[in-house]
Amino acid sequence: MMQIIKKLWIVLFIWAFFSGVMPALAEEFLSVRKVYDGDTIELQNGVHVRYIGINAPEISHENLPAEPFALEALAFNETMVSSRLVRLQTDQETSDQYHRMLGYVFLKDGTFVNQEMVRSGLAYVLYKAPNTTYDNVLLKAQQEAMKSGKGMWGNWKEKNTSYSGNRSSRRFHLKTCALGQRISTQNRIQFGRKWDAFWAGYSPCKKCMGQGPIE
Repeated sequence: MMQIIKKLWIVLFIWAFFSGVMPALAEEFLSVRKVYDGDTIELQNGVHVRYIGINAPEISHENLPAEPFALEALAFNETMVSSRLVRLQTDQETSDQYHRMLGYVFLKDGTFVNQEMVRSGLAYVLYKAPNTTYDNVLLKAQQEAMKSGKGMWGNWKEKNTSYSGNRSSRRFHLKTCALGQRISTQNRIQFGRKWDAFWAGYSPCKKCMGQGPIE
């Protein structure tokens, strides 16, 4: 009987997830089966979870080499959550275009995993409205990591240049980027350094700068 109930619960969970009516999970703890990188995991029930509000460097895939600090981010995430019980909290959107569940991840002791990835300097803040519940918490963690020179923020070197930021999307672009050139006047903000853009909670445009802050 218990096995039947468990199977019915899993079916309901998956249906709710893909139908977009998944509520925030306040009490249920599930084991992490696999860690894919610094911001994606798979739960014991087969559901893939993408951490909300952060972005970690990409590991090697499709013949592309791993980005700087990608393996460190994977290892750090594994240390925190692999084979451990986690609680998930959703936001306004419950899944992304790849059908992964979007979640804030917490350990049983209350550790906020998304925050710890950013605090370690192995992931950066990725704003994406309307999922903004912990934006201020995550940005504070990033600024702490930047001040401490942790992970990707250590030994920082860059030439001063000009970047166009979009106040609406909180992305910043090279001056040559077509997307950046289309930013409206009221939404445009200029940054003289990438450092300043990250400090303000902006993240790089994938089209013109790739995934992360490291050249």
